[in-house]
Amino acid sequence: MSPDSSPSAPSASLTSLHDRVVLADRFGRDPELHLFELGDLDEPFWSHTAWYTASADGPVELLYAVGEVPTLLGLARPERAGELAGLLRAMRPVLPRRLLAHLTAGGVDALAPDYRAEHRTAMLRMTLTDRTALVPHLGRSAGLLGPADLPALLALFAAGYPGNWFDERMLTAGPYVGIRDDAGRLVATAGVHVSSPQRRVAVIGNVTTHPDARGRGLAAACTARLCELLAEGGADHIGLNVRADHPTALALYRRLGFTPVTPYDETVLTAA
Repeated sequence: MSPDSSPSAPSASLTSLHDRVVLADRFGRDPELHLFELGDLDEPFWSHTAWYTASADGPVELLYAVGEVPTLLGLARPERAGELAGLLRAMRPVLPRRLLAHLTAGGVDALAPDYRAEHRTAMLRMTLTDRTALVPHLGRSAGLLGPADLPALLALFAAGYPGNWFDERMLTAGPYVGIRDDAGRLVATAGVHVSSPQRRVAVIGNVTTHPDARGRGLAAACTARLCELLAEGGADHIGLNVRADHPTALALYRRLGFTPVTPYDETVLTAA
């Protein structure tokens, strides 16, 4: 364990933030790293958020309290890993006993030994940097989905992406796109986790292909069409999260013009 993550190291002074203008300014300095935070400054997410920092221009942690297990989001560039660790140590008294944490290097260790890490998964944040790479994948017809498509979408997730995180409000806020087979069955989709026209950011998620339809380029077609729609809607920064140990997905996103922003850990933390 590094000195920065030692349990005996002093904690920084904790400050709660409530001003969206201040938060938008801080996250806007590095939008590719903070896509989720910028999106969560808008409703319906804002009302469920709490924001903490330990310095005037240092890292900010987001605690998102929806569902049975709240989410803690804290991403920082490597040169600010020590500041992130100090902030996390200061946050221990305000953290719930169980949470889902998305933390860059050193973040999980900073909460030990008070929290035990479970289901630790290496993840990668990627951002779209070459929109011309989308063009070869735009030939297929990926149509917009709406509330009436919810049963078909849930059936697709059950078959191709069990255990994914999906809130049906995402389908309403959208956009979500999908491709159907000749029988009318939804066999591929791509959607948006969070987006903010005001902040000009969007995060893609739930890219799924039915097991019977894989290997045909359907996920690429859906993702490319979704990115096209988001760009037409004014999104300057489009990103996604992907498992670092999923070579097929990584290759897909690289072909579509996405490049890495930062690795991080997705971990369930339980108070020891």
